[in-house]
Amino acid sequence: MKNAAFFIAQLLFLTALYQLSARAVSFLHIPIPASVFGMVTLLLLLLSGAVPDRFIRSGAGFLNKHLGFFFIPIAVGLMAYGELIRSDGLVLFFMIAGSSVIGLFITAGLSHFLTVKRKPKQ
Repeated sequence: MKNAAFFIAQLLFLTALYQLSARAVSFLHIPIPASVFGMVTLLLLLLSGAVPDRFIRSGAGFLNKHLGFFFIPIAVGLMAYGELIRSDGLVLFFMIAGSSVIGLFITAGLSHFLTVKRKPKQ
């Protein structure tokens, strides 16, 4: 029972953090999605030690494990844009693929840079 209450508290904390982020983005007119602002806020809370990682570990793990279910409404919503996909689908595909490749190379380069920087020189 105690574990279930702790798990629910974790989910409520993550939900509250998202809601606060959405309100902050709206109030401050920040041009980024509330979910991104919330993730950055959570990262800062974790790095500062204000929120220990054990406090969100199982709740975040549960949400991450079931992440695919959150894409179902988006996929169903795409059906409303059938004409757009038929007319500009190829352009959209290349834009998404190109930005994914760029993101992959930036991530790989940054990973390589940080790995090489940490190795002791011989």
